[in-house]
Amino acid sequence: MTFHRMRWWSKDTIAAGRRHTVGIKSGGTVTAVGDNKFGQCDVSGWHDIVAIAAGNVHMATNTGNAHTIGLKSNSTVEAVGWNQHGQCNVYDWCNIVAVAAGWRRTIGLKSDGTVVAVGRNNDGECNVNDWHGIVAIVAGDWHTIGLKLDGTVTAVGNNQFSQCNVSDWGDIVAVKAGYLHTVGLKSDGAVVAVGQNKLGQCDVSLWQDIAAIAAGSNHTVGLKSNGTVVAVGWNAYGQCNVSDWRDIVTIAAGCAHTVGLKSDGTVVAVGDNEYGQCNVSRWSGIQLPNN
Repeated sequence: MTFHRMRWWSKDTIAAGRRHTVGIKSGGTVTAVGDNKFGQCDVSGWHDIVAIAAGNVHMATNTGNAHTIGLKSNSTVEAVGWNQHGQCNVYDWCNIVAVAAGWRRTIGLKSDGTVVAVGRNNDGECNVNDWHGIVAIVAGDWHTIGLKLDGTVTAVGNNQFSQCNVSDWGDIVAVKAGYLHTVGLKSDGAVVAVGQNKLGQCDVSLWQDIAAIAAGSNHTVGLKSNGTVVAVGWNAYGQCNVSDWRDIVTIAAGCAHTVGLKSDGTVVAVGDNEYGQCNVSRWSGIQLPNN
């Protein structure tokens, strides 16, 4: 696999939240499994969807509420689920080319490289109005990351564990954000990470030949160019037990589960399954990501 910057505006066709998992089928419809307390899995009526995002949050007794975001082929946005903080108020958005969902907020990347955000902003995680030249966006629990056209990275929001200290990064082609850490994929297939490392979720310095990355609350996942997968960090639910996976083309990580899309359009998942969020073995025809 060649590492290059034509991955801009890549479309996520699988997404994992705190307690649910979402996938785009090849015809642009969407399927979901897991907790549906706030209707975050009510996506059966969606169509013409080209990318999805699932609101995620760290595991705690007072958290778990989530929402789901869908990007349509006409560059507008759909939303279902928890909306206490206005995180689903995206129906007036247009010219959107990528979406991200954090805890209580939604981020949208516009075709002109600017960024919009709605939802919780207690830590400044929605202060993206002055961003420009952005080609990719991700949302951690309380921080937001933007990848710029020149391969540098910008960040806003909670920085308690230095998870926003990315200003010295360069040559980055993809970014992901977890609860309190941030991960970047370099053009040579190496990976960098900053933030809380109490559970080893930032121990990625030895990784190489990585083609894609994902970040759960406290674990980090890497897809290698040969279709195998590596993972580090919190593994209490077996969410890092991916060493036997093969033929994977894209990955997603929820709070405590990990999802992989295979080249035949089927899906595998490991980790926390309390709400059935890993019950994807019957899925087929999931849309493969653009390259």
